[in-house]
Amino acid sequence: MKHIKRILLIAAGLFLATGFYVLFARDTGNPGNYPAVPDTPEPEPHKGLFMSSYGSMEFNGNGTSVLLDLSPEFSELSGLPVGRTEGNYAFLSGDLPPQKSFEIRYDAAHEMRITAGEDSVVIDLGIVTADGAVQIGLQTVTPERIPLVLFKDDKPVGIIFELQK
Repeated sequence: MKHIKRILLIAAGLFLATGFYVLFARDTGNPGNYPAVPDTPEPEPHKGLFMSSYGSMEFNGNGTSVLLDLSPEFSELSGLPVGRTEGNYAFLSGDLPPQKSFEIRYDAAHEMRITAGEDSVVIDLGIVTADGAVQIGLQTVTPERIPLVLFKDDKPVGIIFELQK
């Protein structure tokens, strides 16, 4: 009986130590899918031509303006105008009470607002998996890709705009 108690105490100690390691000892040098680290420098704004099969977005690096060239299908999904249009964009936090959605750095964003002329839409940022599951949010936007999630007939459509080099 004495040995069983000792074994159980050792097992409980190992279990607790493993739990604390998983919770507190992650490597912040490679954030993976973890949220942006608050004390890190904000990433540079997007710059260059980002393409997808639904059109293109060209960013000049100022963090606010974008030149859109969108297909009819993207226009139908998003509500933005077809063809080449100048616009503005901002990355948003997503709906966070009490202030709702607010502008935020792209590596922590859940949404992107695009305004072109009279049209302004907010689009989810995320990945649609092969089985139709949607992962919205943190660490999906990088300097080289902007993944959007739109919906057609209540089914998610994943569109990834990638930087052309």
